[in-house]
Amino acid sequence: MYPSLSAQGTYTLSVSSLNEQIKALLESSFTRVLVEGELSRITFHSSGHIYFTVKDASSSLSGVMFRGNASKLKFNLEEGMKVILDGAITLYKPRGTYQINCFDIQPSGKGTLALAYEQLKEKLFEKGYFESSIKKQIPKFPSKIALITSASGAALQDMLKVAKGRYRALQIDIYDVLVQGDAAPQAIVKAIQIADLKTYDFMVVGRGGGSLEDLWAFNEEEVADAIFKATTPIVSAVGHEIDYLISDEVADLRAPTPSAAMQMCLPDTNELLLNLDSISSQFSQVISQKLVNSKSEILHLTELYAGHSIEKKLEHKMQEIKVLKDSFFHAIDMRVNIAQNQLKSFKSMLESNHPKLKNKKGFAQISKNSQVIDIAMLELGDNFEVQSDEIFLSAKVIKKEKI
Repeated sequence: MYPSLSAQGTYTLSVSSLNEQIKALLESSFTRVLVEGELSRITFHSSGHIYFTVKDASSSLSGVMFRGNASKLKFNLEEGMKVILDGAITLYKPRGTYQINCFDIQPSGKGTLALAYEQLKEKLFEKGYFESSIKKQIPKFPSKIALITSASGAALQDMLKVAKGRYRALQIDIYDVLVQGDAAPQAIVKAIQIADLKTYDFMVVGRGGGSLEDLWAFNEEEVADAIFKATTPIVSAVGHEIDYLISDEVADLRAPTPSAAMQMCLPDTNELLLNLDSISSQFSQVISQKLVNSKSEILHLTELYAGHSIEKKLEHKMQEIKVLKDSFFHAIDMRVNIAQNQLKSFKSMLESNHPKLKNKKGFAQISKNSQVIDIAMLELGDNFEVQSDEIFLSAKVIKKEKI
């Protein structure tokens, strides 16, 4: 529609014409602007577009980020977040309002990747991805492992070199994947999922050093999800020792470098052989000592058995009988000797008291009723006998007086 001339000689514009002119003026004048402010009223549309308002203490401005640009954001837009918008000013003709069409959004005062890392780390922490209690153990003596990395990278050669030097009895399968760039996360996820269907003792996911942007594939949520959901133990070996990535936090074991992963997870054959020699020596010593102890125990048991055998018991009883027999005859001998000594003593006493052996002058044996008595036992009128060595007399007591 063309403008018409008014009665006052000025042109009259339609609303659409005015908005069109303003739109052309704004979009030609503000083709690239950087605006800093605080995000609010963020809407994530089902189409993939993001609508929001950016404001400061006294003003606000509408903004939009269309799906193509929104898909490239490394971090999540959050209410109250201070950002720098990179875009162009446009006018939305139907409502006559202008807005900023954002090509890129950067967090104010903090790097985009650093913020994205912190946001994802916090999200996965709340989901329990970092729990130490669910970490799977790496087998001590693996027989088959998978390396998920770039087949042309130096990291693979480092890992193979260490593995060859430490532990040859090992099957190593290599999954060649992109380790940087937009296509890398999906390639890594697919390799993890395929390897997890096989019977590996563990798998190593990693690459050599590089910038944060180079390593960013291992900070992607889809890679973290694949590591967390895998049933096979996973070792994250990305970059250098100073590099910490989301994959390190989610994996069952974090290795500071790819070669360190092999040193940490594979036993050293030479050390094993030394340990085997030491164990063999200790085993020999233990067995020898066991044999000595067993021999001593058998000897002791043999002696105990001999001491408690029937033959030993009979021998012991025979010895007891012999002792008793000897004791019996010894007692008899003692009794006989005592009796003989007593007999000798009595005989000696008898002989010493025999009238024939006594002093004959003035002495004679007095008896009454054929029994030898003392003279004091005689009473007045008693008949008694008096006997010496040569004479026997019968007499009667006619007088008894005490002297």
